[in-house]
Amino acid sequence: MFNKLSDKLLETFRRLSKRGKLTKSEIHEAARQLRKILIEADVNYKVAKQFCKTVEQKAQSFLENHPLDPGKALKNLVQEELTALLGTTASSLRFSSKRPTTVILLAGLQGSGKTTTAAKIANRLKTKNRKPLLVACDTYRPAATEQLEILASKIDVSCFKDGDNPIERAEKSLNFASSHGFDTIILDTAGRLSIDDQLMDEINKINSKTDADERIFVADSMAGQQILSVADQFNKSIGLTGVILTKMDGDARGGAALSIREVTSVPIKFIGTGEAIEQLEEFHPDRISSRILGEGDILSLAEKVSTVIDVSEAKKAMKKLEKSSFGFDDFLKQLEMLNKIGSFSGILKMIPGTSKLASQISEEDYTKQLKTIKSMIQSMTPKERVNWKIIKGSRKRRIALGSGRRVEDVNKLLKQFKESMKMMGNMKKRKGLDGLSGMLSGKL
Repeated sequence: MFNKLSDKLLETFRRLSKRGKLTKSEIHEAARQLRKILIEADVNYKVAKQFCKTVEQKAQSFLENHPLDPGKALKNLVQEELTALLGTTASSLRFSSKRPTTVILLAGLQGSGKTTTAAKIANRLKTKNRKPLLVACDTYRPAATEQLEILASKIDVSCFKDGDNPIERAEKSLNFASSHGFDTIILDTAGRLSIDDQLMDEINKINSKTDADERIFVADSMAGQQILSVADQFNKSIGLTGVILTKMDGDARGGAALSIREVTSVPIKFIGTGEAIEQLEEFHPDRISSRILGEGDILSLAEKVSTVIDVSEAKKAMKKLEKSSFGFDDFLKQLEMLNKIGSFSGILKMIPGTSKLASQISEEDYTKQLKTIKSMIQSMTPKERVNWKIIKGSRKRRIALGSGRRVEDVNKLLKQFKESMKMMGNMKKRKGLDGLSGMLSGKL
């Protein structure tokens, strides 16, 4: 989402790095350019103006008298202020200390992704040994309840739908959860195309009947600045405790994401980075500002890997590697596991120094490449998949013909396979995820 913003900011810092000590007028011009870049990225005008004013004031007192690289120094200052703008520290879900069941109310406009987000939260809580209950409080949108039921079944979570209207369902879910041992209720409320009195009245009644511990606004991060006023109205109505930004994997300018906390004074709790149930990340302001400024985010990448990797499968692969029996079927499993982590460009942006490369790689080309690899592996005989060393001239030609590829493509696959085995060997030597972090930062 922040690709264009990142590119323009980094280019500005590169230009400044070529200069010596900055004068007051040069610092003022840099702040003006920064404000222009932020406004073009759809950041709220007042937020952008105040942000740049703060940066300029701090830069005047710091950069003018320091012999440091001005571009690097200003970049560090902007990163520090971006982190402050986004909230400084992560804000986790709050669980009730007064009663056994915590109530999480999700609110927002239609199409913001509330239903999918409800399932993502339930899945996340389940992995942390909590017992969540999804409650279908949208009785207006066609098939809304059925959609939530389908998502609930995929993650093996119960879905409550007893009651003729949203308020009744929400109220009944409290007794149901209490009698069936559920420790968290997630209310998927109805949205509208725009704010209306009926929506606000209903949300207020649901909140009043359930005394929700968390009242979270689910916002489409691609919706632009209009989402800021909507969030503000929800906040005034029910007193929001958090925000979840969906569709952060999109290609919009992303200014609303940088503005929403400053405008509402409500912390961002999570971001949705894709349609998959697993693609919900805890929001860390320092990590996001680091990504925006091309510094990567190895911690989040390691966390993503730890939630996707099947430990037993990984151990099997390592044992096969030790016995030199790691084959192409195993290689394909590793690629498919990597694909579950998220988009390839998204992974690259988390690795320091590769943000520029990430913007140059087409996700469509990467997907095609995976299909090409799969087709070639499926064209191999079982014996060839186990023992890749026997794949010579005639076998290469047969594999290429069977998959509709060229012999050069088969050679490239063999090279990738050997490199993969080498990298896995390095990961084992460096032990676990710490090794993976080091390997990613050093090899990709």
